[in-house]
Amino acid sequence: MCQPVDSIYGVTLVGGGIYSQSDLNQALGLAPVLIAADGGANGLMASGHVPKHVIGDLDSLDPAIRSNLGDKVIHIPEQDSTDFDKCLRTVRAPFMLALGFDGARLDHTLAAMSSLVRHGRARVIMLAAQDICFLAPPRLTLSLPMGARFSLFPMAPVSGRSAGLEWPIEGQEFSPAAQIGTSNRISADRVVLEFDQPGMLVLLERGHLAETLSALQSGPDWT
Repeated sequence: MCQPVDSIYGVTLVGGGIYSQSDLNQALGLAPVLIAADGGANGLMASGHVPKHVIGDLDSLDPAIRSNLGDKVIHIPEQDSTDFDKCLRTVRAPFMLALGFDGARLDHTLAAMSSLVRHGRARVIMLAAQDICFLAPPRLTLSLPMGARFSLFPMAPVSGRSAGLEWPIEGQEFSPAAQIGTSNRISADRVVLEFDQPGMLVLLERGHLAETLSALQSGPDWT
């Protein structure tokens, strides 16, 4: 078991998937500590960004970059978890913005979404090409534009309550193999969600990142 990596600031966590320079700039503007998951360091170094740490099994990290980064590299050799998992259990920070974990391969995207639920940390937001994705906390209060898309996708059986959604969720028994909640819409000035257990992912448009991050930081988390 490696020693945890602690940060008093938000962390931008970068994987080896697809992201743009503007994505990275936006994330670093909110979360200035840069950490790479394994081969995510290859793209960062190529663009002139040196991560504070690289965490993973290192099967994708360029050997020259590994040598150059020295003790910045944290090798976790076990193969029973993804590099995203390894980072989530190693890094302790007020919040994390994760990019480069979707887009290149669908199995990687699904694995990352599963990791968000498995680690029970709502203050980890995954940035995708058009959306953001995060684990719904026990209670979430958001003020977003009327009519904005508000998608819910259960990764486990879960139930909860809502106010401010066009289609309320109370009384619904959500499950990935049964009831899901994609393409709901905001119908009031404020949306309030409550869940009895972790398992529900929230997907919103990328333009709502700052408001969402503020709401997650001011509310409760599962861990």
